[in-house]
Amino acid sequence: MTDKLRYATTTDEEREEAVEAATLAVQRGLLVVLPTDTVYGIAADAFDPAAVRELLAAKGRGREMPPPVLVSSATTIDALATKIPGYARALVEAFWPGPLTLVCHQQGSLQWDLGDTRATVALRMPDHELTREVLERTGPLAVSSANKTGMPAATDADQAEEMLGEDVAVIVDAGESPVGESSTIVDVTGAQGRVLRLGALSLEQLNEVLEPLGATLTHGD
Repeated sequence: MTDKLRYATTTDEEREEAVEAATLAVQRGLLVVLPTDTVYGIAADAFDPAAVRELLAAKGRGREMPPPVLVSSATTIDALATKIPGYARALVEAFWPGPLTLVCHQQGSLQWDLGDTRATVALRMPDHELTREVLERTGPLAVSSANKTGMPAATDADQAEEMLGEDVAVIVDAGESPVGESSTIVDVTGAQGRVLRLGALSLEQLNEVLEPLGATLTHGD
C-alpha cells in the first residue's frame, strides 16, 4: 500500500484502487474512512481489538460507547446475533440494506472486543455498493460516524479528513452522502422493540411494517 491517503471513486479503475486500499488497510489493523448511505464512517476490523480501541480513541470515545458493526449481507445477522425476534427479521427484510441499525443479542462464541456491549451488538447493512464491496473482502467492520465526538457527522470526505485525517490510513471519497443523516437505531433484544435513536427512518415508517404483524415499536427508554 502506498502513502496515499485519499482515494477518488469516479472511474472503475479508481473505484477498484480505493476498495483494494481500504481492504488492505483494514487487514493490517489500520483505520479507514468509508462512505455509506447515511454519513461517512470510520472503520476498523471488528475482530481486531487493538484496531477497535484505535477507532474509539480517534473519535474521543471510551469503551462505554462501543461502535456498531456493518455487514455486507442480511444473512450475516445469524452469524453475529442470536435470539432474533420475528419483528426484527421483518425490519431487516424491509429496510436492509438501508439506514436501520438493530441492537441484538450477540453470539456468545464471538472472539471480539467492541467495548462494553453488555452482550449486545449493533448491526447494519449499508445501502452503499462500494462499502459493501469492502465488507465482502474484509468481513464485518466496526464502524462509527466519521467525526470527533460532539462534532457533526461528516457527510463528505473533506469533513472526514479535517477531523480524522491524522488517525486513518485511507479515506475513500465517494462524494456527498446520499442521505446525510445517521441511521435509526432500534433495540430488538426484548419482546417489544424500542427506538433508541431516530434518524433517517421515522417511527411511522418502522411501525407501518410491523403493524400487520401485530407489533409496534416504542420510542425511548
